[in-house]
Amino acid sequence: MIQKKFNEVDRRIFYFPAVRPCETVSPATLLGSLIVLSQNIGNYQSKFLATQRRNSREAIRKIGILLVLFEEIHDRGLILPETAVLCFSELHLTFQKIRFLLEDCSREGARLWILMKSEMVVTQFRVLIRTVATALDILPLNSMDICGEVMELVELVAKQARKARIEIDPNDERAMRRVLSVLDLFEKGIEPEFQVLKWVLDYLEIKTWSDCNKEIKFLEEQWVESEEREVPFLSSLLGFMCYCRVRIFDTLDYQNADQTDVRCNMEVLSCLNPEDFRCPISLELMIDPVTVSTGQTYDRSSIQKWLKAGHTICPKTGEKLTNTELVPNTNLRKLIHQFCADNGVSLAKTGKKTRDIARTILPGSPAAAEAMKFLSRIVARNLVFGTCEQKNKTAYEIRLLAKANIFNRSCLIEAGTIPPLLNLLYSFNKSIQENAIAALLKLSKHANGKKIVVENGGLRSIVAVLKRGISLEAKQTAAATIFYLSSVKGYRRLIGEIDETIPALVDLIKEGTPCGKKNGVVALFGLALYHGNRQRVIDAGTIPLLLHIIASSNKDELIVDSLALLATLAECLDGTLAILQASSFPLITRILQSTTSQAGKEHCVSIFLSCCTNGGDEAVAVLAKDTSVMSSLYSVTTDGTAQASKKARSLIKMLHKFHETSSSGQGCQAFTNEQSVHVW
Repeated sequence: MIQKKFNEVDRRIFYFPAVRPCETVSPATLLGSLIVLSQNIGNYQSKFLATQRRNSREAIRKIGILLVLFEEIHDRGLILPETAVLCFSELHLTFQKIRFLLEDCSREGARLWILMKSEMVVTQFRVLIRTVATALDILPLNSMDICGEVMELVELVAKQARKARIEIDPNDERAMRRVLSVLDLFEKGIEPEFQVLKWVLDYLEIKTWSDCNKEIKFLEEQWVESEEREVPFLSSLLGFMCYCRVRIFDTLDYQNADQTDVRCNMEVLSCLNPEDFRCPISLELMIDPVTVSTGQTYDRSSIQKWLKAGHTICPKTGEKLTNTELVPNTNLRKLIHQFCADNGVSLAKTGKKTRDIARTILPGSPAAAEAMKFLSRIVARNLVFGTCEQKNKTAYEIRLLAKANIFNRSCLIEAGTIPPLLNLLYSFNKSIQENAIAALLKLSKHANGKKIVVENGGLRSIVAVLKRGISLEAKQTAAATIFYLSSVKGYRRLIGEIDETIPALVDLIKEGTPCGKKNGVVALFGLALYHGNRQRVIDAGTIPLLLHIIASSNKDELIVDSLALLATLAECLDGTLAILQASSFPLITRILQSTTSQAGKEHCVSIFLSCCTNGGDEAVAVLAKDTSVMSSLYSVTTDGTAQASKKARSLIKMLHKFHETSSSGQGCQAFTNEQSVHVW
């Protein structure tokens, strides 16, 4: 094949990256590629098309006839004149575009969008079919020794392509108008009739909950990447489909639905400082973080400019790059996106603002706003008066809707969904409990959501799931919920004072999946920000657990988060004593020297600084034994953040002072407290 293959998932809809055959291509190669391309287009005859059936059928039929011509030339080994080669090159380019268009018309999840873009699609078909006619006009059939029957067929195709009436199918137009009428009703604050919604979905053959959900996911993807002028319309269609998903479909067909969110709905939690999300070159939040050979991470556009300027060293470390490969840092990208989603932050991308659907505080259109308000009232009623099956489906709907954007969370909270969700936490049904706690997790990201959870006695209910949840997933989600609730200073004390909270989080760190361990660590970190909780965390045996994770885990993020919690606990005396008793300095030193995470390095320095401050000269003496520590600290002073650099300088000063004191013969000072501690 001459044309480059493009993944359907990667290519944006209505974008046709066709490649014109080069001028030096051999006629045989061009002909062979045309045959394969025509056959590929013919395969769309068997694919389902919800709309544009007539136009697609006609395009496929015409290309099928031209395939007969190509095969005739190929089988008989006919020599192509130069004019024919030019014609076939043009046909090849046009056929690629037709294939892309047919791919879009049959794309899974895009049925509503193709319907509502009928005029654009029809225009594309019209332009491409006319281009085929123009190309055939210059085809020198008389000088190609083609049999008369094939020649007649080609001439007929050319004539039909010139005169073809390519229009919107009347049934498509009727369906499109019905959708627009529903959007108009939403905008006026009027709920549409069930039968109208059902008619539209039946016409598009959206028959199940998962079919509807695929349409929503596709629209969300388009919404993020769309031009500003498209946002209100896309938002309205999203509101329409979300409303249909809740109102039309009574059951979840899990066997077909995307279970990524169901099986592991763990939030990407982290103790990272938001400053770690900034590109060291541009100092802006990274849109597309990538890692270079030295282990440093930069925004793709910034490091690409650096490399294009001819630089061969790492901008931050000054080390020579062994290669120019840029490895996507997907984990950091998730963290950045979640940080932005939770804080309503916008990112700048290639000179214009990109819209992450999770960052919308205001609705994209009046129709979308009203649809969501109607929808919120429906789910609130179902949570109270529905059957067990309806309550389970409704809780799952809420976790999806609340995940989508901030406005949705606000509407769902206002409609009163939190109290009945808290009641569902005591269900003996595994699926209901998992969906209820996951829905509360999403709603607890909103300030009002946190407040209502606490005011309705939700803390003990969530801790009960953390301690005695039916499934490990429910426990892990409860830990994530506690993390978000602990972002409010006043709630940290309330959560920590519930006797079961901290021991249950420690148990989760022991028994959970890597995702669950991470949630447990980060939830404890949130609680430990309140000084009164730190002793409880230490007494629960957290420090040996953290050291074990740091020593044995292969999950970089989990290690960094464990270091963050350890650094927080080291600030109090008992935390320092526990770290010193575990003889952990060599381990922390190894991590300081090996980790590529700037946050990880800073946490290591913080641990050392707290231990040396609280532990006195005996702790300093232990650290001073390892001469390699000093070079690592100097590295942090030059490469680390301002805060990390300040801590490293303080620690270097302490080590210098210790060496000066030791050399003067004064020796090591004991701990100022009476307790004797074995530190090595």
